[in-house]
Amino acid sequence: MALDGYNDNGFSRRAMKAELLDAETELRLAYAWRDQRDEQALHRLITAYMRLAISMASKFRRYGAPMNDLIQEAGLGLMKAADKFDPDRGVRFSTYAVWWIKASIQDYVMRNWSMVRTGSTSSQKSLFFNMRRVQARLEREALARGESLDGHQLRQMIATEVGVPLHDVEMMEGRLSGSDYSLNATQSSEEEGREWIDALEDDGLQAAEMVQQSHDSARLREWLLTAMSALNDRERFIVRERKLREEPRTLESLGDELGLSKERVRQLEAAAFGKMRKSLEAQSREVHNFLV
Repeated sequence: MALDGYNDNGFSRRAMKAELLDAETELRLAYAWRDQRDEQALHRLITAYMRLAISMASKFRRYGAPMNDLIQEAGLGLMKAADKFDPDRGVRFSTYAVWWIKASIQDYVMRNWSMVRTGSTSSQKSLFFNMRRVQARLEREALARGESLDGHQLRQMIATEVGVPLHDVEMMEGRLSGSDYSLNATQSSEEEGREWIDALEDDGLQAAEMVQQSHDSARLREWLLTAMSALNDRERFIVRERKLREEPRTLESLGDELGLSKERVRQLEAAAFGKMRKSLEAQSREVHNFLV
């Protein structure tokens, strides 16, 4: 395909030397690809317009993305345009391809601008790529009128100009104010300085909480053992098979093993739970009275 070898330093030069298609040839190639899936026609169509893709990719270099990656994304957009182009509509392929190339590059830039998702809606995308330009124009116009705009006024005017909510402008301003930083970077210029990750609050259990949790778990286990000891062998068997197994058994399977009806097993289970509940309540009252 036309994108093979795009990393070659001479790729751009070769693209600029590609043939220029007249409207008739362009239309013939588009029909050949759409109707016959002629890959040679597709290759020729894409190769002819790679110069357009490269030219558009170069306009996004200011966002810090590698030029090779931008060209690749522009080429992918060009291929999508070729795949979806309908020559019956009477529109030149280059005119149609511009939208797909631009959309592909913009999606790539926004995906890679920050580890924090910058936005995906059309309004957020418009804000991302137009905010700085609109802000600079509004500031120039205010300066020409002899006015001074504070931050809130400027953000409100940008929101009105671009047609997005004010909170979107505030969010995007924060996202565009700087790049991502590693949490392993030191807080000072000293090599042995504390890393930023050390300043994050640990949301795990603290030592005191872990001790208390362990103590509570041990007490609960002791209470359950005491409550289970108040049951007879058959009741303990039913409770163990119904509640303490990784895959609890059914009333019907227990009934078959014990030679009882399903309803009888359910009654024994309910009676066992009743006894355990009374035992646990009695133990909790003892603890409460001790603490009081």
